[in-house]
Amino acid sequence: MKNRLADKVLSIKPSGIRKYFDIVSEMKDAISLGVGEPDFDTPWHIRDEGIYSLEKGRTFYTSNAGLKELKIEITKYLQRRVGVTYDYDSQVIVTVGGSEAIDIGLRALINPGDEVLIPQPSYVSYEPCALLAGATPVIINLKAENDFRLTAEELREAITEKTKLLILPFPNNPTGAIMEKKDLEAIAEVILEKDILVMSDEIYSELSYKEDHVSIVTIPGMLERTILINGFSKAYAMTGWRLGYACGPKEIIAQMIKIHQFAIMCAPTTSQYAAIEALKNGDEDVKEMKEAYNQRRRYLVNAFREMELECFEPFGAFYVFPSIREFQMTSDEFATRFLMEEKVAVVPGTAFGDCGEGFLRISYAYSLDTLKIAIGRLKQFVTRLREEQNK
Repeated sequence: MKNRLADKVLSIKPSGIRKYFDIVSEMKDAISLGVGEPDFDTPWHIRDEGIYSLEKGRTFYTSNAGLKELKIEITKYLQRRVGVTYDYDSQVIVTVGGSEAIDIGLRALINPGDEVLIPQPSYVSYEPCALLAGATPVIINLKAENDFRLTAEELREAITEKTKLLILPFPNNPTGAIMEKKDLEAIAEVILEKDILVMSDEIYSELSYKEDHVSIVTIPGMLERTILINGFSKAYAMTGWRLGYACGPKEIIAQMIKIHQFAIMCAPTTSQYAAIEALKNGDEDVKEMKEAYNQRRRYLVNAFREMELECFEPFGAFYVFPSIREFQMTSDEFATRFLMEEKVAVVPGTAFGDCGEGFLRISYAYSLDTLKIAIGRLKQFVTRLREEQNK
């Protein structure tokens, strides 16, 4: 049977995140800091709108691109929060999470042999989706000394005559890195000079703690060559509703709708009605959750400093990315021992690219009380490892 399966699918490795999640789910008294899912419930007024849509019998297909009312609210949100204007009718598509938007965006653009630039460490789906679309992924290894930002020099060095698209994953999962306006301006010069396209994954845009998020589409010349991807999972604690969206040039969006039409038909109707309510009246919910995440972020950064565990200060998303290189073991070895000895699950940095070796992803999408217990166990573990090294 194996000989009958698609070679490119067989060549793709399973997600490195789920391994530890599956183990910890069977382990008594274990704590998982591995999954990037908000610990908040979807706010009640948003859930109520979804319930109301069911009570009213709104269980039909929507148009392929999504409910008109939702697309209008998406454009209003982006005008309000990002400062850009899109035409709801031709430049917006509602998708099954941001992940579908990534997939169909790549499939709409890529011809066999086209190169897609993927900065890593980054979200686990970019490289497999690029491969499935027929692209040749070109990895740009981000560096801790640059706070895991993408520099113009790194971008320029990676571009060839076959380069079609840059995936821009900021605020970043797993590092928590952000790109400030000056960083975006510098890489935009290279993008315009080399005439390539951009897919900007901004699913964590509301979770930026140093300054308000700046989108690359606000840089002159970039709106016309960028697919902006966002969604409701992270900002509104709506992971299970499976709803995202993409905005971009109408010529690209039209082809994305075509793929979406045949593969999906439309995003979940109930979720779309709930999302309208989220965009209309959810700003305060986002603010409250962001404040809680920021408190947890500061706690973790200070805790790492106290235990002298090297970690740059992240200013986005809800992850920290500490270095464990001092212990002279792989990220997988460290994570496995930590789980078995202290019953705390974290994710090896290598789940997000080979350059993540020597790092761990720790999610703070968990309560402060849970984080305190887990960090207490990490302190014990780190102390024990240092004692072993000094013997």
